[in-house]
Amino acid sequence: MSSNRSSNTSPSSRTSPSSRTSTSCASSGGVRPRKRTMSKRKRAMYRRRRLVFFGGLLVFLIVCVLCVYSLIRGAVAAHEWIGVADRMAVSRSAVPAPPKKSKVKDCTAKNLQMTLTPAADVVPLGGSLEFTATMTYVGTDPAGCFVDGADDARVLVIRSGADTVWRSDACEAAYRPLLMMEGVTDERKIVWDTVRSGDECRASAELPHVDRGTYTAQLVIDGDTHVESEPVTITVG
Repeated sequence: MSSNRSSNTSPSSRTSPSSRTSTSCASSGGVRPRKRTMSKRKRAMYRRRRLVFFGGLLVFLIVCVLCVYSLIRGAVAAHEWIGVADRMAVSRSAVPAPPKKSKVKDCTAKNLQMTLTPAADVVPLGGSLEFTATMTYVGTDPAGCFVDGADDARVLVIRSGADTVWRSDACEAAYRPLLMMEGVTDERKIVWDTVRSGDECRASAELPHVDRGTYTAQLVIDGDTHVESEPVTITVG
């Protein structure tokens, strides 16, 4: 009977310890772990989150750019407005204020007397002669009268017969308004360099001297031929 049990057991049915070990190792190590996969629902949720995040970031950047642009435009507009305001202020200051109307009238022959006094009756050829021009108020109005006492308004005229030789208004003078009232007298010195003036303003050194002869000098008010002084006679020679 023992021989029968031994004959029934074949060598192939016996398993060695090493083969069992390799088999167990193969069964345990040969199976790879399964990867964890994300569901479609979660992937869609993450995509929505990314879209929301980047969309918000884009909106934030756009708002920042618009704010900076608005600040720059505001600064430029303010600068331009200040420049326009300055120009308007300058233009307003450049416009002269309208003259105030006064109840005081201009002087006339009835209330203004003019006198011309030469320093000498004779002046050498090529020399100079000084005159004293005097204006005196002779009116009765307490308000007085206005007159321009500048040399181009109260004019000294030198004549030789009917020929006008020289005028003090050949050159423009500064405006010199005078309020003539009772007891007021104005005196001014005027020098004639015995030269002949023309239509243009030129220095006496550039003008020709007059010849020897007799001349008359007189004060007149420009624009009013009725206001004048008595003529005086002078001799050049």
